[in-house]
Amino acid sequence: MKELRVGMIGYGFMGRTHSNAYKRLTDFFPVQHKPVLKAVCARNAEKARAFADNWGYERIETDWRKLVEAPDIDLIDIGSPNNTHKEIALAAAANGKMVVCEKPLAMTVAEAEEMVAAVEKAGVPNMVWFNYRRVPSIALAKQIVDEGRIGRAFHYRATYLQDWTIAEDVPQGGPGLWRLDADVAGSGVTGDLLAHSIDTAMWLNGPITRVVAKTETFVKERTHVETGKVQPVTIDDACMFLAEFANGSMGTFESTRYARGRKNFNTFEMNGAEGSLYFDLEEPEYLQFFEYRQQQSGKKTESHLTGWRKIHTTNGEHPYMKHYWVPGTCIGYEHTFLNAIADFVMGIESGQPTQPDFRNALQTQRVCDAVLESARTGQWKTTGVEES
Repeated sequence: MKELRVGMIGYGFMGRTHSNAYKRLTDFFPVQHKPVLKAVCARNAEKARAFADNWGYERIETDWRKLVEAPDIDLIDIGSPNNTHKEIALAAAANGKMVVCEKPLAMTVAEAEEMVAAVEKAGVPNMVWFNYRRVPSIALAKQIVDEGRIGRAFHYRATYLQDWTIAEDVPQGGPGLWRLDADVAGSGVTGDLLAHSIDTAMWLNGPITRVVAKTETFVKERTHVETGKVQPVTIDDACMFLAEFANGSMGTFESTRYARGRKNFNTFEMNGAEGSLYFDLEEPEYLQFFEYRQQQSGKKTESHLTGWRKIHTTNGEHPYMKHYWVPGTCIGYEHTFLNAIADFVMGIESGQPTQPDFRNALQTQRVCDAVLESARTGQWKTTGVEES
């Protein structure tokens, strides 16, 4: 097998999920490239060493510039905070490395555009880890939509709710809480959570063209981990927005980190003329589907059997599931990353670029920026999303 030599930047939650995916890839997918964990990079050498020893990386680096220039690295995986994405991606592309990057792609549209230009100029394979596309049930939803079973779309509604920042004594900044620091994260729930919801929505229902939004920061000041000072909190704790899609349908999106009892509550529902879909990440093995057009065939209407069907997405004919277990047995969150890197590697081997690539993720960035600008101005904003 050919080696795919990986340089991982970051050792946090995403570093773990990505590393697990690389290690298990050839156990489940018949690809021609075997990932080799060559190096992990982080500023804290002690923690990087512990991570490398645990996951099997051959060496550590504390300067990402050495990693992107290393001749024994084929792929740079950017799992570090959002404010590092652009600089690392530009350097990696300039050195001819493949680049995979955590979401959101960048801090702003302007940064994302630079990153797209860099990878396209270099001609290097690239991908953004919008892993929820690789949940079999969501991939099945895409298949159902593409088969025309929903018909003309009318509504799309999404929620992404958590509760981990409610306490006022939670600090901001530092390795564990950088998502609460606008200088590092760029935004709060909009870039962290709603970016997932937006990506899924546009994958299923097409471009979002206009938005109007409201954001709120409930705790206005928090102690900063690195300075020890009480500083203003400028990220959005909660965001709600209305959306118009290019196909004429309407959308509602809601996200917050202040929904007591919700840990990672990620749902969507799509309603069309011929049917509806509903998904809940807390039950990822199920997709709910309502089919109406079976009553339009000219045959006797069996209205007493009409209703939502709950599809257990574990059969071999369901997306990705032929690579795993027997029908009725479930795969988990970690497999969404495995499915993603499998698609990426198969894209390298087939010459068909994997989606979402940087250019595709730029469209999600456009919506995120429009949402934040709308919240700032209180006005509808066009997104500038390109129609495919």
